[in-house]
Amino acid sequence: MIEIQSIMKSFGSLQVLKGIDLSIEKGEVVSIVGPSGAGKTTLLQIMGTLDKPDSGTLWIDGVEASRLKEKELSAFRNRHIGFVFQFHQLLPEFTAIENIMIPAYIAGVSPRQARIRAMEILEFLNLKERATHKPGELSGGEKQRVAVARALINRPAVILADEPSGSLDSHHKDELHQLFFHLRDTFGQTFVIVTHDEKLAALTDRTIHLVDGRVVAE
Repeated sequence: MIEIQSIMKSFGSLQVLKGIDLSIEKGEVVSIVGPSGAGKTTLLQIMGTLDKPDSGTLWIDGVEASRLKEKELSAFRNRHIGFVFQFHQLLPEFTAIENIMIPAYIAGVSPRQARIRAMEILEFLNLKERATHKPGELSGGEKQRVAVARALINRPAVILADEPSGSLDSHHKDELHQLFFHLRDTFGQTFVIVTHDEKLAALTDRTIHLVDGRVVAE
């Protein structure tokens, strides 16, 4: 599913990633942990094609993403990768269903089909009754589930999550963590999660420890 070989990344004179090699299988829920400054978010951004490595290769779902041109890369990212961020990043002026539909619109899905897909996901996530509510009318846990629905809309190969439960209370954290595994068990969805949450890391199929830009243990 994801193959990373010899990924290097520097910002100026600071070398952040120092030759990362990783392999992630379809249907795995993998956590990436490590101290602040270890390179976790930089690695996730490269895996998400939001940033480019200085050297090394990245394969996602059989495609060498590190070789794609910018326009090809944008289309590939939209169709093959879903993102969940710590603070959900929903657009406040749009309803829940409208936020979820945005990636489908970008992918060229018709408005009718995008709405059907979005409602199916909302129903699966027990949020159907919140479809027309704007983010300001949703709880923290509901906002993050809407963000997960948005990540799922184009049926991506992998969902990348950066501290997805970092802004939630204990109850909503547990709900979100269980949702990830429910999605994996139901749809075979692959997740790569950067987290400081030891409880979440302990639940995942595999934990990758990053220290000073290197993988030190799995």
